[in-house]
Amino acid sequence: MNINRLATWITFLAVFAMSARLSLDSDTWWHLRAGQWIVENRRVPHVDPFSYTRAGETWQYPGWLVEAPMYAVYRTFGPGGLNLWTAAMVTLAFVFLWQTLSGGVFLRALATILAATVSGVYWAARPYLVTFLLAAIYLWILESYRWRSKNDPNASRRLWLLPVLMVIWANSHGGFAIGFILLGVYGISEAVGCLFDFFKRPDLPAESTSANSKPAASAHSSKLIRLSIIGILMALAVCLNPYGPVMLAYPFKTVSIGALGAYIQEWQSPDFHQRTAQPFIWLLLLTFGAAGLSRKRLALSDFLLVGGFAYLSLLAWRNVALFALAAPPVLTRQAAPALEALKRRIGWRSAPIVPRRKQATLNWILFGLVALAALLKATTALPLETNRAEIRQTMPVDAVAFIKKSTPPGRLFNSYNWGGYLLWELPEYPVFMDGRTDLYNDELVNQWLQVMRAEPGWQAALERWQVRLVLVEPDSPILGRLALNGWNLLYQDERAVVYGR
Repeated sequence: MNINRLATWITFLAVFAMSARLSLDSDTWWHLRAGQWIVENRRVPHVDPFSYTRAGETWQYPGWLVEAPMYAVYRTFGPGGLNLWTAAMVTLAFVFLWQTLSGGVFLRALATILAATVSGVYWAARPYLVTFLLAAIYLWILESYRWRSKNDPNASRRLWLLPVLMVIWANSHGGFAIGFILLGVYGISEAVGCLFDFFKRPDLPAESTSANSKPAASAHSSKLIRLSIIGILMALAVCLNPYGPVMLAYPFKTVSIGALGAYIQEWQSPDFHQRTAQPFIWLLLLTFGAAGLSRKRLALSDFLLVGGFAYLSLLAWRNVALFALAAPPVLTRQAAPALEALKRRIGWRSAPIVPRRKQATLNWILFGLVALAALLKATTALPLETNRAEIRQTMPVDAVAFIKKSTPPGRLFNSYNWGGYLLWELPEYPVFMDGRTDLYNDELVNQWLQVMRAEPGWQAALERWQVRLVLVEPDSPILGRLALNGWNLLYQDERAVVYGR
């Protein structure tokens, strides 16, 4: 094993070890519950079967293709199985990202590890991982078409995989809009190239017009036409789902919900005072620095790729993981020429491609040690008790056990963060709200906030929905009002409080 192959393998083992962790978050649970419902009923839900505030209302979520397998994995292997699934999806995404990077193996390894650190803020056992993986695959296909189509005859053919992958994407997660954004980045670049060629053409001498401008113009226009056809096919591919063409509007419906950016953390701008946000700044500044130091002109597609996804990341936390995929190809493409020039200046000699026997043996030993360490790290995410202890830190496990045992009557008003967990662990009590904000919209979110904050009209909201139980966090403002308005404390611990009417 030579040093380049060793560095490559160590990089992916490091990514796997980083992502093999406890990955169940608050939204994992409602995806599991939806997957269970799909498996038990052998069809996808078209109306909401889980809440009383939206019971019977239209619910069309593009996640069935992932939710059912997630439920099967959880039922068979428990939380540890979902943790390994998360690690496998993340690692596979970086395998495709690796193919888009430029320069030597150590530059690519550095960029990959930094990208993994940046995107780690959003690794969770959710269908979003399909968006993360497919975004990496789309990026690989489009980058190959943009930069390597002359030397790689398969680069153009792989474009036709995009509509096929879009069928999977549109049935897996609402983030399929990212596929269109990525296609748009390269399509706009080719469109601008066509415009430049058009306006340049009158200024060229007659003899150069036929020799130089026509091939360039035809190259840009042919690529633009091909990408436009692919875009149309992708739009048609989105329609191949249980709900039909209505799914084309799903991303627009989601981002139009004002409560997302106002109250839900993953849809808010990053808090750069948090340590987890710092790697995003490092990657952004390194990319800008590499572009500034490089003598290679920054292509429009590169500017749109970095600038566009940086913009989306500054708007919402959840997009930081996508920026971690978009920036490294540009970073390495700009940094590679500068590093090569520096190596020549200082007389740097690369390691031999075929190492000596002793060196090859040492490389294999080092690989084995790193692989063992990665395996041991992965095993820490498997034990059931470890996962249960982590769940207990964030979910009202004991309060749910109390409700199951005492079975108090009435509808339940619940914390937003616990809605998905209650769907899974307490299905006999439909929830007021859970993480499916596309279903509840601003109307229900605002009612929920009215009650939680004990704002004027909170009593009328609870009366309207005939609520007789309240399960919220101990620091919720509503608790002080409940005790003064005829509600009884039924249960309390450091994690949750239950009141009954």
